[in-house]
Amino acid sequence: MSRLPDPRPRPPEELEQLQEVWRQPGGWRLASAVNNTYVGVFYIGTALLFFVLAGILALLLRIQLAVPENDFLSQATYNQVFTMHGTMMMFLFAVPAVEAMGVYLLPNMQAARDLPFPRLSAYAFWAYAVGGLAFFCSLFFGLAPDGGWFMYPPLTSSEHSPGHNTDFWLLGIGFIEISAIAGAIEILVGVLRTRAPGMTLDKLPIYSWAMLVFAVMIVFGFPAVILGTALLEIERSFHWPFFIAEKGGDPLLWQHLFWFFGHPEVYIIFLPAAGFVSMILPTMCGTRLVAHRWVVLALVATGFIAFGVWVHHMFTTGLPKLSLSFFSAASMAVAVPSGIQVFAWIATIAKGRLRLTVPSLFVLGFLAIFTLGGLTGVMVAMVPFDGQTHDTFFVVAHFHYVLIGGMVFPLFAAFYYWAPTASRRALSERLGKWCFGLMFVGFNIAFFPQHVAGLMGMPRRVWTYPAELGWGWINMTSTVGAFILGLGALVFLIDLARNFRPFTGGNAGNVWNAGTLEWLPGGNYATRSIPIVTSLEPLWDQPDLAREVDEGRYYLPGAPTGRRETIVTSAIAAEPQYLMQMPGPGWPAVLAAWFTAAFFLLLTVKLVTPAMVCGVIALALVLRWMWDTDLGPAHPPVDIGGGIVLPVNCSGPMSHSWWAVVVLILVAGAVFASLLFSYFFLWTVSPDVWPAATGQALPGAEWPLAAAALLVLSSALVWWAGRRLEADGHWSVRLGLAAAAVALAAALAAELAGQRATGLSPTDSGYGAVVYMMAALQGLFVATLGIMALYTLARSLAGLLHRHRRATFDNTMLLWHYAVGQGLIALAVVHFGPRVL
Repeated sequence: MSRLPDPRPRPPEELEQLQEVWRQPGGWRLASAVNNTYVGVFYIGTALLFFVLAGILALLLRIQLAVPENDFLSQATYNQVFTMHGTMMMFLFAVPAVEAMGVYLLPNMQAARDLPFPRLSAYAFWAYAVGGLAFFCSLFFGLAPDGGWFMYPPLTSSEHSPGHNTDFWLLGIGFIEISAIAGAIEILVGVLRTRAPGMTLDKLPIYSWAMLVFAVMIVFGFPAVILGTALLEIERSFHWPFFIAEKGGDPLLWQHLFWFFGHPEVYIIFLPAAGFVSMILPTMCGTRLVAHRWVVLALVATGFIAFGVWVHHMFTTGLPKLSLSFFSAASMAVAVPSGIQVFAWIATIAKGRLRLTVPSLFVLGFLAIFTLGGLTGVMVAMVPFDGQTHDTFFVVAHFHYVLIGGMVFPLFAAFYYWAPTASRRALSERLGKWCFGLMFVGFNIAFFPQHVAGLMGMPRRVWTYPAELGWGWINMTSTVGAFILGLGALVFLIDLARNFRPFTGGNAGNVWNAGTLEWLPGGNYATRSIPIVTSLEPLWDQPDLAREVDEGRYYLPGAPTGRRETIVTSAIAAEPQYLMQMPGPGWPAVLAAWFTAAFFLLLTVKLVTPAMVCGVIALALVLRWMWDTDLGPAHPPVDIGGGIVLPVNCSGPMSHSWWAVVVLILVAGAVFASLLFSYFFLWTVSPDVWPAATGQALPGAEWPLAAAALLVLSSALVWWAGRRLEADGHWSVRLGLAAAAVALAAALAAELAGQRATGLSPTDSGYGAVVYMMAALQGLFVATLGIMALYTLARSLAGLLHRHRRATFDNTMLLWHYAVGQGLIALAVVHFGPRVL
């Protein structure tokens, strides 16, 4: 690839066409926008709204605890406010905020026109916004959850929490986590496949690495809590005893599933924040990041080790000492890669000349607060110390130092640093310094004394306390600090109102003299042309790059297909592979999100029929937006510049949609692995309800063998249909898919018939519940693949499916083979495990 593909001046009508293709609707139709520059800003703004609302709830909690024996809030109200504060901060602010920043920044940072699935980003945002606001409004109707943001059973069982309050948490948060997974799929495929040519992995910005690890952690971490919420909701609604000890369940199963998500989530929100710091510091110091490759390795190592420390939260639950030793060591080991990054940042400051701007101040505040949080983290990782401080305010202080210091301060640094890319005016340095000062001082006044309160024995999650215990002055100090912290956040909001002007065309420019690509001039289409990347800081190493890009000297300077497009590159070498056409503004994704939110919310209050109607409408809208995504070879190959001619869209393993299905399969595999863990965990802790102890008859071997044969047959039929599609045998393809769907459904029916023949009921014991849950999960795949088969058949009948236009079929076939493999494993575990073990 030459450095300047086209040194000739570009025709002016080319830029006009590009601007017209990427023009956004005005007025109320702005809500139908799907590209990252709009959806990203909407996403960030909504996350900030939830931060403010959750912060107000925190102030109410601090008022209640400011003095002993206070009655500002009733106990019931306190429990709801406490639960909503923690839930909103973790689920509605922390993860969505960093995911929103990724949606906004990644395409610009990688010089892509957008992420590969803009409608998926819009769907994820609107589902989160509508669902989150409805969830918050439950406070005003006395329906807010009150079991703590961790929702431990048996306190949250139907016996102890009979109302709808807990259901709002279970269905609402499960739904919001699914939205987060949708965003993670978008980010993961976007980082790997939509990069500027030449941006090989060793030239990938450190923030892109952080978001890549972030997305992978969501893919493997969030399914555990999604399964856990599903199990608890099914237990509450249908009385399947997953967590009821008297029937062979175990409430500790919830803790394992929840904390397998919960502790990695700390690093899920920390890693993007660390990516912010690694991008901001080199710019503010005027030098390159020290030990760049070591920082990348530290990000990857943190993501890996984080999955081995979930029992860190369960040291006092009576686990075996050997297990405690292992998880204690892992909890301390995770500090090593974080330490590598901290030392790299300190070395970068020492190497360069740090400018004390507002982003720099927030980074320095982060370093101080997070380091202290890390030290107390090592303390609570030691089992004897944790035994003394577990469930005290020492732990409250620790995790606020880690979460606010490790995520909120870098996030505010990022707001001040990248605001000029979205607004015609930068945020105020004067107001920003006031904001930092108030937040830093207020935070430490609020939370440092809580270490002392915890060491004095003050338990967490208490509504009030007696005066004679001597905790009053500590709590009053914390309350004063919380209000100072809130005042700092208020100054930030004032700054936003005065200076932030998005969607007005153009931006404030490269005000910090940064070296990365998000600072290139551009518009809704990101950059005028997509450059070749030859280093980590292209704007520093190629002084004329911004001008050359803006003149259209590089790749894709126009809109050759007359639609929105971006270049899809190879995952490692970033070689251009094909041109992807992208959708413009539209309502299907937005409306699908609204009806999906309505489906879950109506289910929460047991309005099943209206919920089903909303669910069907949402599904129809999703299928509608997908109808025009598999465009196939409708447009001939185009010259993108420099003599490079690329095909328009593609199918098979090179396709970005195929990669998305692979990621979806990893998510499904993580859900299934969590269910397998639940099966063996319950077998281990309650063997007395398993067939060997109860004499419960197992289905005859003919049932699982028949189900297995039908599963293999369905997979073979889909494979055969794929071969016939190569020869454009349309009727053979349709027949093969229809027969495969029947065989898949028959396999599930055979499994259920075998279990029912033995008299096993899911309500009798933990064994029956988990066995039927295996079948229910397989049933979900049967239903999903049935819909996908019908959709694929519809495309075939419409003449939109043939050997050159087969992405829909390939994606269906890929998920089909996975579902068959999962079904075979489930049959082996359920039927042959109890016989041979």
